Amino acid sequence: MDDHADDHEKPVEIIYDGKWLRMLRRGRWEYVERTHGKGMAVIIIAVTPADEVLFVEQFRVPLGSRTIEMPAGLVGDDDASDTLAAAAHRELVEETGWEPGRVEVLLVGPTSSGMSSERIAYVRARDLVKVGEGGGVGNEDITVHHVPRERAPAWLMEKQREGFELDLKLWGGLWMIDRDPDGSPVAP
Repeated sequence: MDDHADDHEKPVEIIYDGKWLRMLRRGRWEYVERTHGKGMAVIIIAVTPADEVLFVEQFRVPLGSRTIEMPAGLVGDDDASDTLAAAAHRELVEETGWEPGRVEVLLVGPTSSGMSSERIAYVRARDLVKVGEGGGVGNEDITVHHVPRERAPAWLMEKQREGFELDLKLWGGLWMIDRDPDGSPVAP
């Protein structure tokens, strides 16, 4: 018999309450939740007019390593009325210097359902126009990479061999450049 079967019926206990995260215990289950924006984040699938996939590189303290990711960010970190589309638009410009003419929310789901209540939305950015250098805000220290689409998977594996951590959501993002979540081709 599972010793944790009735954990979902137990009261929630706050173990730690920080600025961005809250650690909780329910029964014997410990997990974290975001304390803003309904626990939502966005990951942006963006391809330039030159058919280059946009990736960002930055040091991630929890991993103690530089990572390669698609542009991403929190929803509601500055404004509680923030939307998925608005957050994706803002984060793409801040991180990469590319502004989308339109964005499409494709799919929403949990990032690590056994450890966190966070959910992320894949958002496709289209009709990109270069408006700045990117690099993030504050001390984010983001490096922007423009990688030809046909080379993107091989480039990612090269970066991994160089010691970078790779966000596994990258492969879902690459797949959704040309396909909707149901597998159908992307409409123009």
